[in-house]
Amino acid sequence: MDNKDTTHFGYKEVPVEDKASHVAGVFHSVAQRYDVMNDLMSMGVHRLWKRFTLNTSGVRRGSKVLDIAGGTGDLALKFSKMVGSTGQVILADINASMLNVGRDRLTDAGAVGNIEYVQANAEALPFPDNSFDCITIAFGLRNVTDKDKALRSMYRILKPGGQLLVLEFSKPAEWFSPVYDFYSFKLLPKIGKLVSNDEDSYRYLAESIRMHPDQESMKKMMIDAGFERCDYHNMTAGIVALHNGYKF
Repeated sequence: MDNKDTTHFGYKEVPVEDKASHVAGVFHSVAQRYDVMNDLMSMGVHRLWKRFTLNTSGVRRGSKVLDIAGGTGDLALKFSKMVGSTGQVILADINASMLNVGRDRLTDAGAVGNIEYVQANAEALPFPDNSFDCITIAFGLRNVTDKDKALRSMYRILKPGGQLLVLEFSKPAEWFSPVYDFYSFKLLPKIGKLVSNDEDSYRYLAESIRMHPDQESMKKMMIDAGFERCDYHNMTAGIVALHNGYKF
């Protein structure tokens, strides 16, 4: 099989057309325990990473926001309050299990009226051109099969003057890498087994992080997709980076 016909699923090579279903299996498995595992995996720091993303977004009352791979709705819930009754938030996810958990969680939190839920593939977003003031994707881009295609799709539906924010695991500082590797490959799968009885899914998550482009490569991908004024901000020794770019 030619390389162009395969892609990585963690450290494995799988047919391109099969990756989405493999990823879907992982998130069907972890959906119900996703929030608990996020807190355990990051020791709660993921909340600070997301808060920084929200503060960087420039979203205000009346804004129209798309949160891709929005999962259980952390960002969408906050955006709902920021845009108010005159704005709109769309929580999109390719995975029905994650989308259902997010819908239930946000409904329980009283977030109704300005939130919609759409099952969508980031590579072919089902929205008109120039639709959104802000697009976010948090910890989801690394699971997309064709990241370049997804970035072009995001660019198309962003309004002129709008901003894309990509919050994703990235390449940590060299001094921190040995500790991070030990945690990711030795401890994380064991935590997954204890909490979710699912060691394999969390091993995949660790592998998918290592296969994601580093900070400069990710910046170049955004530029190649058409975004301007692209930059990134490292957090927690580079474990996570927030990339942003604009459409003009």
